[in-house]
Amino acid sequence: MVDFEFPPNTTIPDIRGYKYVKTRDAIDPLPRPITETKKRYAQLIAQITLRTLHEIFSATPPAVVEAVVFNGRLTTIDAATGKTVRLNALVSPNPYDLEAIEPFITFDLKRFRFTEDMDVVSGLDSRPNLIKLSPTEFEHLIRQLFVAMGAEAWTTIPSIDGGVDAVATSNNMFFGGVYLIQAKRWSGLVGLEAVHALTGVMADHTATTGVLVTTSWFGRASEQFAQRNRITLINGAELKHLLKKHLGAGVIPGVTPPRRVRASNNTQTGRPGP
Repeated sequence: MVDFEFPPNTTIPDIRGYKYVKTRDAIDPLPRPITETKKRYAQLIAQITLRTLHEIFSATPPAVVEAVVFNGRLTTIDAATGKTVRLNALVSPNPYDLEAIEPFITFDLKRFRFTEDMDVVSGLDSRPNLIKLSPTEFEHLIRQLFVAMGAEAWTTIPSIDGGVDAVATSNNMFFGGVYLIQAKRWSGLVGLEAVHALTGVMADHTATTGVLVTTSWFGRASEQFAQRNRITLINGAELKHLLKKHLGAGVIPGVTPPRRVRASNNTQTGRPGP
């Protein structure tokens, strides 16, 4: 995924040349017609996009990069508000006019097998303790959460998709993509091996990122590894907050994580000896 800042439309000079006027012994500029300026700017945007894609595909073998999302952005002044804005756009018929177009991206989900949706949220009032949900109910609850957060999401058929409990997609061209979700309704520590396993699943499915959601907690090693490998970890306390914020569901994770001991430096100082 490439996030590229396009040059402004003022990059195209409004003067196309100069003419010497002998009678006045002067050099007069020749204005560039606005139609030509718009055409040249459209060509510039298209050429930058194609050249960037060419460089990426030329520099990387197909086994490494299968597809590229080019997100062209432009910082400009909103004529209506006078404020600085950033526009996201595909190459439009009139890019010179700085008209933003809704980005478009499609995802190949044929490799996954999805189940029928289940509404778990409606029954949470009588069973607010997440540990008391079945594994299937917990997976569908996580799917409903991602939908409420603005993504499209599906729950996979158990034991078929290699440890993927749910799949979510987002058309956000900067942060979006395919998200592989593992939902662990656990009462103890989610160890580093679980995070390691998710990276393998992500590589197998060419996913943008992975999400590991649990009712319990993660260790420091898991958190550090996740930060280096495009994985988002959501522990029980964070899950409780997200369910309340996006689904209005008051729940309890059902487990209490142990308190971490903070490292401290206990040093003593005194008078230097004689």
